Amino acid sequence: MANTLSAPFPTLFISHGSPMMSIAPGNTGRFWEQLAARLPRPRAILSVSAHWLTHQPAVSAVQRPETIHDFYGFPAPLYEIQYSPPGAPDLAEKISQLIPGIAIDPQRGLDHGAWVPLRFMYPQADIPVTQFAVMPEASPEAHYRLGQRLQSLTQEGVLIMASGSITHNLRDVQRDAADGQAMPYVTEFTNWFADALTRRDLPALFDYRRQAPHAVRAHPSDDHLLPLYVALGAAGSLENSAHCDLLYREVTMGAVAMDAYQFTAA
Repeated sequence: MANTLSAPFPTLFISHGSPMMSIAPGNTGRFWEQLAARLPRPRAILSVSAHWLTHQPAVSAVQRPETIHDFYGFPAPLYEIQYSPPGAPDLAEKISQLIPGIAIDPQRGLDHGAWVPLRFMYPQADIPVTQFAVMPEASPEAHYRLGQRLQSLTQEGVLIMASGSITHNLRDVQRDAADGQAMPYVTEFTNWFADALTRRDLPALFDYRRQAPHAVRAHPSDDHLLPLYVALGAAGSLENSAHCDLLYREVTMGAVAMDAYQFTAA
């Protein structure tokens, strides 16, 4: 991959929400559309998905990734949705040079953490996409360090789109809650996280499970927050130069916060 941009591409963290966003996207779907419209067109997309969990760093390398319907109990139309962009095996090869020893999966398709937002951001499915896994047994800081190794991709036209959820306790979901209606702990946690990012407080962010209010309730497990740290690291050194923008706030079903962030190198 040759350099294609004079300035680094921003990295993103997107809360992808329920698979139902595919057929009832509401305000979040409109935000995704508007976000893509104002970004430069990427050469390729690296989706860091909370729904691909591994024991070691891994990246997919598929010519035409399949649409994975990795959920159950939802309406039939969801299982008929196909999002079929080209894959990006050349990007996977580049990543293998940046992270020696990374596992390369020749079969992994796109799970809903990737294709749900991408259907609204790039509906023509004409931008190559590959996926990057997260490791639930590894720390937030370890994911940040992996992201740092990917930083050069942002200067080569690659959009690193981390997809998870800023809160993710499905036991607290209230399906009849109005959009925007939030349980108090959700607001307290998301406010703390936004403040820590704004202050560029990496030690607090790495230690969020002890320092953030209601952290264990907001995230019974780390998996849906770990992608954020990859995007954060890939943008550059937050404590010195990278800039953080809170792009979007919304709460669905009382407990699922849909916050989205953009990280930009100075």
